[in-house]
Amino acid sequence: MTIEEVRKLSDKDLAQKVYELKGDLLSLRFQAKAGQLDNGAKITACRKDIARCLTVENERKAAAKEAAAK
Repeated sequence: MTIEEVRKLSDKDLAQKVYELKGDLLSLRFQAKAGQLDNGAKITACRKDIARCLTVENERKAAAKEAAAK
């Protein structure tokens, strides 16, 4: 998932995506501990996707706060 794709999501969709990604990350961690995970890079990619989504959420919150202050 690229940053452009994340920026196109609405606030509600973005929150839902973060929730889904965190569930995926939990599942990947369990698979890794059980020795069933073939590609460990999936965990890294999932973490980066979560970070991208949270960054966009924080940018939007900061912009809304700044707009309210004006």
